[in-house]
Amino acid sequence: MKPATSVLALAGILSGVVATPDPLVQRALPNAPKGYTPSSASCPASRPTIRSASGLSPNETSWLETRRDKTLNSMKDFFNHVTIKDFDAVNYIDRISSNSSDLPNIGIAVSGGGYRALMNGAGAIKAFDSRTDNSTSPGQLGGLLQSATYLAGLSGGGWLVGSIYVNNFTTISDLQTHEDGTVWQFQNSIFEGPDGDSIQILDSASYYKDISNAVRGKEDAGYDVSITDYWGRALSYQLINATDGGPSYTWSSIALGDSFQQADMPLPILVADGRYPDELVVSSNATVYEFNPWEFGTFDPTVYGFVPLEYLGSKFDGGSIPNNESCVRGFDNAGFVMGTSSSLFNQFLLQVNSTALPSFLKDAFTSILERIGEADNDIAVYAPNPFYHWRNETSPAASNKELDVVDGGEDLQNIPLHPLIQPDRNVDVIFAVDSSADTEYSWPNGTALVATYERSLNTTGIANGTAFPAVPDQTTFVNQGLNTRPTFFGCDSSNMTGTTPLVVYLPNYPYVAFSNMSTFTPSYEESVRDDTIQNGYDVVTMGNSTRDSDWSACVGCAILSRSFERTKTEVPDLCKQCFQKYCWDGTTNTTTPASYEPTTLLGAGSTVVPALLASVITTGFAILSAL
Repeated sequence: MKPATSVLALAGILSGVVATPDPLVQRALPNAPKGYTPSSASCPASRPTIRSASGLSPNETSWLETRRDKTLNSMKDFFNHVTIKDFDAVNYIDRISSNSSDLPNIGIAVSGGGYRALMNGAGAIKAFDSRTDNSTSPGQLGGLLQSATYLAGLSGGGWLVGSIYVNNFTTISDLQTHEDGTVWQFQNSIFEGPDGDSIQILDSASYYKDISNAVRGKEDAGYDVSITDYWGRALSYQLINATDGGPSYTWSSIALGDSFQQADMPLPILVADGRYPDELVVSSNATVYEFNPWEFGTFDPTVYGFVPLEYLGSKFDGGSIPNNESCVRGFDNAGFVMGTSSSLFNQFLLQVNSTALPSFLKDAFTSILERIGEADNDIAVYAPNPFYHWRNETSPAASNKELDVVDGGEDLQNIPLHPLIQPDRNVDVIFAVDSSADTEYSWPNGTALVATYERSLNTTGIANGTAFPAVPDQTTFVNQGLNTRPTFFGCDSSNMTGTTPLVVYLPNYPYVAFSNMSTFTPSYEESVRDDTIQNGYDVVTMGNSTRDSDWSACVGCAILSRSFERTKTEVPDLCKQCFQKYCWDGTTNTTTPASYEPTTLLGAGSTVVPALLASVITTGFAILSAL
């Protein structure tokens, strides 16, 4: 694609006008050879191949051995301030530590839902992080993050996970500072771009020019581009602490960091869906792909393979790169990966004409988007398709030279549970942070859990050995108030077929702020950002245990539950009380519920505007109700 004439003219005008922003401190490891443009590189001595999804990768298996030691110590620290009455959890962990398979294996999943999901999820991670001030005081949940093995994100939750990891596993406190030039400056919408050294109109013009040039470089190198390339580049300016949004930062570079190699943090995973030509994505047929620091692929039987992430963009054929083809690096740009998981939000860019930007900027960017075409605006194009001629007999992707990937929530599985219920990962407990906008006023009602549960019932097809605890229908979630407080699912594993984790469901709920803004609200003042993050903190701590003084102990019980079963340990009395209080009892109530419109639990005073009053952008996607 050649840039529009107006952009070229604008670039010439700006070349002597717009000052270059001061370089920001780089916190990740950029390793793309040529910025945003994928480029040929020497293949390693052992040429990259696709591996079968019959187990975990050697990289993950080796990394997990190191991570287990780190989580052991972190869990002991956690249970030093999260105490269970009449039970010594630290002594218990010490006693079983000789057999690592007896230790709890924790996963955290952060749902999609745009900036709402990022901010609400950020509050949860802030509460779980032992580096947060006061988070390791009695009754607090700091250290749960350090005790976890996996951290999965999808769409807006993927922005959160990506921003944390690409910035060297930074803290939420550092991401939400009020200093000029720092990362999470959402008061400047993605249409405007960040503040530079000039007036905003010129900063915006430079921003659009730089995005256009980056994507043009990829296309000029012979790669198909989609609107997700523009979306991912724009998103990077808000999420990556580097000049111009870090065009050389790749998702695979996470694996090269010293702290990650030493397993000082959970394994980050982003989720997206595959979509084949003329296909409507639903949970029962969608291929769910994951991006981890080493690989891109899926355990699903449709494709059942993983490609080395660093070499995406290479011309794989039948699972290998032919000898006459070079290896390619730099395709897995971090912003492009985050944009892939959230490709529904391409609709932000399509709304450029509704913004207050000057007409010449609107015309410049609109002309670029028009050249792409209006069909399939929600896809990210992965071409060449790494799974070309891979598993020809069973894979619907095998005959296509292009792999189309879409927002991970388009199949209604808006919480990224899929990677965490894979049998080979043996996750015991999943803390599922749900910021979905399922109801009229953009609160969750369990739709994501229902979709994952229903998919798991397809035991002869797409489920492929995954199992998930039974959950009720959405009306029961509302009628029984299961979307107003934490709920445990899968407490009694003896009633389930297959190995299932205990799921701690943590739905968005107004404690101190109306954190139910529209999924497509494009900008937030710092006060709104901070209030929403605080509300997310309160969601997972139950208002610092003000709703239940035993809540942190109950979290501890959830963590230890499956370990108790494996070691045949008598469940402490307090844990029995917790399970009685928080486990879904299996009953349903399918009466049509009244309109769900909660009020703040701990008092008003928030600056967050309820979704009813927010400016809602019509997208035309039926899926919006689930995001």
